[in-house]
Amino acid sequence: MCNSLLKSKILVAVAIAALFAIKAASGAERLPAYGANLSETSVSGLSSGAAMALQFHVAHSGVVKGAGIIAGAPYDCAEQSSNRAIGNCMKPDAAHPVPDPAHLTDITDSLARSGAIDDVANLNDARVWLFSGRKDGVVLPVVMDAARDYYSFYVPPDRIVYRNDIGAGHAMVTEDFGDKDCAATKAPFIVDCDFDAAKALLEQIYGPLNPPSAQPSGKYVEFDQKEFLPDGNPYNHSLSDVGYAYVPHGCALETCRVHVALHGCKQQAAQIGDAFYKNAGYNRWADTNHIIVVYPQTISRWGWGWPFYTLNFVWNPNACWDWWGYDNAEHHTKKGPQIAAIRAIVDRLATKP
Repeated sequence: MCNSLLKSKILVAVAIAALFAIKAASGAERLPAYGANLSETSVSGLSSGAAMALQFHVAHSGVVKGAGIIAGAPYDCAEQSSNRAIGNCMKPDAAHPVPDPAHLTDITDSLARSGAIDDVANLNDARVWLFSGRKDGVVLPVVMDAARDYYSFYVPPDRIVYRNDIGAGHAMVTEDFGDKDCAATKAPFIVDCDFDAAKALLEQIYGPLNPPSAQPSGKYVEFDQKEFLPDGNPYNHSLSDVGYAYVPHGCALETCRVHVALHGCKQQAAQIGDAFYKNAGYNRWADTNHIIVVYPQTISRWGWGWPFYTLNFVWNPNACWDWWGYDNAEHHTKKGPQIAAIRAIVDRLATKP
């Protein structure tokens, strides 16, 4: 009796979950091809999105022109350990020191020699923008100091900008959207600090920008993320079925470039709606500077997947990007499922229509 009731409840729960998944994906379309310039690809992110942005940059430095890292961590900082991720790479102390950037470059160099990531020599031509809020109590500024020091092994100092002079909390910093308390650290993790981080990082990567549009006037594309994973199952990798892209009208007629903007933990669209992909500050600059902005999406996942016999166990209740190995031991290489999916998305946008 109890076993039958339990099985019934499980079946109902699975059916409801499937219904919501179908509903969530119902508006998604196949991501169009736009013939974007692959060599002009760039990436940025906040928090776990920043750590993933740095991973993606290093793994695919052959095509990624530059990166914007906001409250992130150096490459492979956690070394497959969630304890190191939470301690050494977010809130280090005497017992859990920030990992030595020189040690992390040894790991990077070894991976490059094996072909797991692109040749690190590519990073010599990169342009990098780093940001740490003085009031950030989630990822302490000393961790971003280490990210700067890590990049300094590969990127010339005149190609790195590091801003750590604004009293921001753990959030995306904008000129006029979000919490009016610049030091806030709460949903949607976007704060109005009278500073345009999106402009600053895009300008560091691409050089002087044309003035922005008054309001974004391009097209928002809700696209299916499933096709960009080898197993066609985003849920297995804590990814949403649906991602978003912002496409300026001009990109249908002329060659544009691609910027990948990665949200932070608890900042996926399922939790904060369109706040990040519409209001993080990128789109109005994209309009006038020939930039397609793509916003891949994660989901919250914890425990065993379905069906159970796949042994797919993921513990990611905060919908973070995989920067410590919760999904795959090769998460920081070109074989990492999330990195591979992002690259496949970029490749689609660069394909001739």
